[in-house]
Parts: sequence; structure tokens; C-alpha cells
Amino acid sequence: MQTPLGSLFRFGPFQVNSLSGELLKNGNRVKLQEQPFRLLVILLENAGEVVAHDDLCHRIWHDHTFVDFEGSLRVAVRKLREALGDDAENPRYVETIPKRGYRFLVSEVHRVDAAHEAAETRKDPDSLKTKAIPVAFVDVDHNLNAAVKIREVLGNSAESPRFVETLPGQGHRFMGKSEAQVQPVVPVVTVEPDRGFHRRRMWLKIGAGVLAISVIALAVLVADRWHRQQSPQEQEALTAVPFTALPGRATSPAFSPDGSRIAFEWTGDQAHGTEAFDLYVKALGSETLLRLTQHPSEWISSAWSPDGTQIAFHRIDGAGTGIYVVPALGGPEKKIHSTRIADNDFAHISWSPDGKWIAFADRLPPGEHERIYLLSMETLETRQIPISPTYVTEGLPAFSHNGEYLAYWCFRNNYEGTLYSLRLPDGKPKMIASFWGPNGLTWSADDKKLIYSLFKGRGWHELGEVTVADGLAKRLALEGSALRPTVSPKGDKLAYSSLSVSSTIWRRDLLHPETPAIELMPSSRIQFEAQYSPDGRRVAFASLRSGVMGVWISNEDGSNLIQISNPNHMSGSPQWSPDGNKIVFDSRPLDRFEIDVADVAERKPRKLVTNITGAFRPHWSRDGKWIYFSSNEPGRAGVYRCPASGGDAVLLSKAIDGASPQESFDGKTIYFASHDGALPVKKVPVPGQPGTESVVGGLPRLSDPDLWTVSPGGIYFVPAEARRSVRYFDFASKQIRPIFEVDKGFGGGLSVSPDGRWILYSQDRSVTGDIMLVDHFH
Repeated sequence: MQTPLGSLFRFGPFQVNSLSGELLKNGNRVKLQEQPFRLLVILLENAGEVVAHDDLCHRIWHDHTFVDFEGSLRVAVRKLREALGDDAENPRYVETIPKRGYRFLVSEVHRVDAAHEAAETRKDPDSLKTKAIPVAFVDVDHNLNAAVKIREVLGNSAESPRFVETLPGQGHRFMGKSEAQVQPVVPVVTVEPDRGFHRRRMWLKIGAGVLAISVIALAVLVADRWHRQQSPQEQEALTAVPFTALPGRATSPAFSPDGSRIAFEWTGDQAHGTEAFDLYVKALGSETLLRLTQHPSEWISSAWSPDGTQIAFHRIDGAGTGIYVVPALGGPEKKIHSTRIADNDFAHISWSPDGKWIAFADRLPPGEHERIYLLSMETLETRQIPISPTYVTEGLPAFSHNGEYLAYWCFRNNYEGTLYSLRLPDGKPKMIASFWGPNGLTWSADDKKLIYSLFKGRGWHELGEVTVADGLAKRLALEGSALRPTVSPKGDKLAYSSLSVSSTIWRRDLLHPETPAIELMPSSRIQFEAQYSPDGRRVAFASLRSGVMGVWISNEDGSNLIQISNPNHMSGSPQWSPDGNKIVFDSRPLDRFEIDVADVAERKPRKLVTNITGAFRPHWSRDGKWIYFSSNEPGRAGVYRCPASGGDAVLLSKAIDGASPQESFDGKTIYFASHDGALPVKKVPVPGQPGTESVVGGLPRLSDPDLWTVSPGGIYFVPAEARRSVRYFDFASKQIRPIFEVDKGFGGGLSVSPDGRWILYSQDRSVTGDIMLVDHFH
């Protein structure tokens, strides 16, 4: 049910005006942000009824694709309860219905609609002199010119408003109190028998015209506000210029304490033939590079000491993985702590403003998941920060400039991140907001905002900023892919990494792996996750060739390309049905995963309807009756299967980081990997019971959850310790043999033809990046 224009709700000491966006308590305005207020109105509209999570998310954010719905909804509920003084455990107003949604307790609500108020006004026109008549709120910045023009017409002053009042941070409204009294207009009509009818008609026309103009003006204001609410908040376009213009890839910038230099990692001239990084420093306005390390490594992430004399860096390099320090002007490096980190994003470190601590993530037994630790620079001892049992991993710590807070990301899986702030030294973590795919974090100079980067697809990232106090986020309007931001100490400059990735699909002869591979479906855009059809005559794959990542099919030689996914929705992970007539794949229409099934002949994808949300990376059963998938639904993450026609899913494993389930060729076993490749491949018998999974003995850890495929006799895979090598694990002998090597990194996906002769894979043609610089940032 939609709220009529101008509806009022009263409950307890509170009054809600759905039109003006005001929440009053005993007549005094209560501060409440936009999303929590919209949540309140929706709950009031349906008082006494349970409103489902999905309905709330759709109505509050509509087609907004920037935030994580579930996490942001939890934040909105929390802020609403804070404004109402409500208790989640013993609610008076907002009740949580587990796994379903929320309900406003009906006994507390009284409603007065606009028609009733209008009737009361007609009975007593003088009441307009003392009653506030909030017409509509509109965005201050977006409609500033309109507000100025309205004031000019009315002879109104912004400083001493009589009619149009500006509400900081909210918008504008037309006033109706004594400061802007509205006198009822009583037309004097001279009764003339021969003209009365026409004069009354004239006054009716005038009245109708005035009313029409008022309605149109109101509609414009309300429509404009609605449009603003449905569009992602975004700054004006920021202009970035290259700070580096080097061959290869430069990434992970870090400003010096005085803002005059930037440390970053760079692959150099890549004469060694592989992408490996060393640490460099470059001053603003100079093209001179200072190389600080002479040990090309898989990854490096750095942080300056507060006095600017040293740079700490987290190196990923096999047995040499750990935290090091090196003089900022050059000199020998020194390892101060060994770590077991394997993921580049989790190598991020931060040095506290007082110089006493370095915050970092590490993976330690028994959990084998990343957690955040503080390394004492005096004793070199470490201590772990408080953890949340609802999250699997933590990472990307960042000290505030005043040293009072540590911000960091918590992850339920490799995709969903929730931003937290911890007051030091012994405070409790405070949740700020949730997002999909975070991989960077830094504070604004005034410590009021956090700037971050979000993964939007292979090779594509965006920057955003969120206000720490209220969790309101906006996208930073930058051209191109942007990630790993850093802000200068004065806050006037923003630096970040750009990234350009080109991946192509290749076919190699497994009988003669030494022969050169053949490129299929040539494109300048990213292409990966290629899969052979059951008859080996067609190929399904994911491609960015249309501008949005989608699922395509072609002949085995790469000809006759056809897109079968919705061109407006990011899609990938295609898998053929056993009969070759359908393709199942995952899609993200509203920044949340779902599974679609497309008939190859019809080319019309349809959503697979099941009781589990957040489903991704599907795979057919060998008999075509089931579809296996992973889910990141909060509280119900794991590996599932459901009927291929749709229906309730059955939980096979509670492994919250389980991914890419594949059925064995005899249909008796399900294999699955982990999101980040950190855990071994596991198996569970079909139909599967939670708790019965086990590790596939003898199979090394994977480099990526997409880089493996089951064959009748074993598994082809890319190991974590040799990321440019395809190997084969034999089920019977438990032996591993090398198949072939590549000279560049793999993209996602491996597929072997039905006859076992050919293998498809994707390979990075080029991965380049520069450090970009925005001047006059804030």
C-alpha cells in the first residue's frame, strides 16, 4: 500500500509526516537520515504486518546498484531504532521477524491522511495562520538554482525566510507558520442576474487554474525528490591525471606524512618475464624514481612511518612473506614479522600516527582465515583486535589520522564486506555500512569519512566514500577503473591505482601440450570462463565485449557469437545442461546474485526460483535433474542443490566459503573449492549431509576457485604454488603430473572437451596500471 500524499502517522510521542520527511517527538524534530525514514514510512504503511527483506530493499533502494542491500538494511533498522529509542530485544515499535523481515507493532499506530487534514482546514481557514504546511523537501545542492529563483519571485530572503525555508542537509520547504502566514482569499462577487453564472464560472476557472499550478509545482518537487532518491549519490566529476606513466603495472600508492611523495609498487621493465613488484618512491612534480627494494615479489603494500623516515611494507613472496621496513631514502630492508597471507588485497597495512603499531591481516591456525593484528614496533609482539563471530575474515585496516580509531573490513565471504570502526585502545567495533566487493580503505583528512574501492567485475573497480557518523555513501565520479585509494594528510589530493586488464580465451591440445595454443573469439575486452558444450561443438563463455559482462555462446572455432544473458545485467559462470539445450549462469540485476537459466534456442534467460538467495556459480548434475550452487545469504551461506526446474534447495555443506560445486562423472560425489583459493578442494557424497565433507587428500591448494575442472579420472587445476602451470591430479593414484605452462597469468575457468582432447582456458594478454592523482580533492 502506498502512502497518500501528506499522510501523517502518530504513535506514542511520535509524529511522522511522510511528505515533509519529518519525524517529531513531542513536537520536536528528531534527526533521521533518508533511508531509515523511508523504512519507517513503509513499516507504518503496513503496520502489524511483516514486510519482507526483499520488499524493503526494493522499495528503499529500487534499482540502486551501489550498496549491499542486506547490510544497508540492517544499518537503516539500527538507526531507526536509535531515533525511536527502541530496543531490538524488547521492541515497542520495530520488531524483527527472523529470516523474514520486520514488522511495526500495530497497537501503537494512528493515521491521519491528507484528506482529513484538508477537511479540517476548510472548517477553520484561520488555522492556516498557525499550522505548519510542509509542502515537499528537495535536494539542496541539486535544486539550489530553483530555490533561488522561487525566492526572487516571492521577494523572499534566505537569511530571514518568510516563505521558502532551507533545511541544512535535507532540502527546502514552503512555510506556513506565523513567519509566513497564509491569509484565506475570500472573493467578493456582485450578484447580477444576467452575469452571475458567467462570473461564478470565471472564479471557478481561476480557482482551478491556481489549484492546477499548485499541484504541478508540488508534483515537480516530489518527483524530483523521488528521482534523487532512486539515483546513486555521486559527486561532480573528478579530474585525475597520471602520477606515473610507466610500462607494466604500478599500484598501491601511499602518501608520505608531508604529502610531498608517494610510495608505490611497480613491476619495472619485467625483464624477468613475470609480473613481480618492487617498492618505489616518487616526489610530486618529479619524474625521478627511487627504488627501495631489489627483490621482485608477488605483491607489496606499503605504509609510511609518522616521521617519514621509514616505510613498512607487506611482501607476499612464498617463504619470504612478511612485514618489512626500509629507510625512506634508501638502504637495507629488514624483516620484522613473518606472515602467512596469500591474497593481495589482504596485504594492506597501516602505521599508527604515534608510531607504536602496525595494523595488518594474517592467516593463522586454527581458523586459517584472515584476522587483523597489531604489531608493536617496540617489542615486535602482536595482539589480535576483537573479532565478530558472524564474519569469516577481516582485513584492510586503516588508522585514523588522530589515532583514535581503526577502520577495517569484515567479510562473510569473498564478496560481501561490512565496514567497521574500532575505538582504540579498548572500544567495541561499530558497524558503519555494508558493500559488495570492497578492496581498499583510507580515511579523509578530517577523519569524518572513509574512502574505499569496490570490485565491479574482472578488471573494473570504483571508488566511493562513506560518512562515518551515519553510513551514508556516495560514488566518486572518476573515469576508468579505480582502486586502492590514499588521501594526502591535508586532504587536498587523492591518489589511486588504475587498472586495465585484457583476457583472452585459448584452446590447447592435451595430447600435444607442447604445441602452441590457438586463440578463440579474439576481442580487446575481457573474456574468460569458457565451457565446452556436451557435444563439444559449441562454447559458452563470459565476455565484456558488449560493455557489460555477459554470457555468450559460439561455435567451437569461435565463430557465430550470440549473447544469451540479459545485456543490462552483469552475468557469468556459464554451465551447459547435459543435453546441451540450456545454459545456467549467475547474474547480478540488483547487486545481489541470482541464478538464471536460458534456453539456447530461445535465448531468453529466466530466474531459477528457489528458497535461497545470493546464489552463484551454478553447475548441473550429470543427469540434468539438479543444479548445484553456492550461496552467500547471511545466516544460510553454504553449498546447495535444487531441482533444475526450481524449488526448495537442499543444503549439502555449511562451508560458508564453499564455491564452484561440481559433480563427479559417476554422480556420487560433489567437489567444491573456496572463494579465495585458500582452502583445499573438498568433497561431499551425494545427496550430501552437512558435516560429512572432507578434504581431497593429495590435491594441492588452488590458485583460484575458478581454475579447476573435474574429469572422469581426476582434476585439472592451477596450483597456488605455481600460478602459471596447469596440472593433473589422478583420483586413483593420487599422483600429480604437469600438463603445460603459460607465460602470463590465467583468467578464470578451465574446461576439457568431451573427448578429452582439448582444454579451454583464459590468459591475461595484458595487465597494466598507473597511479592517478586528483588535485583539489576536498
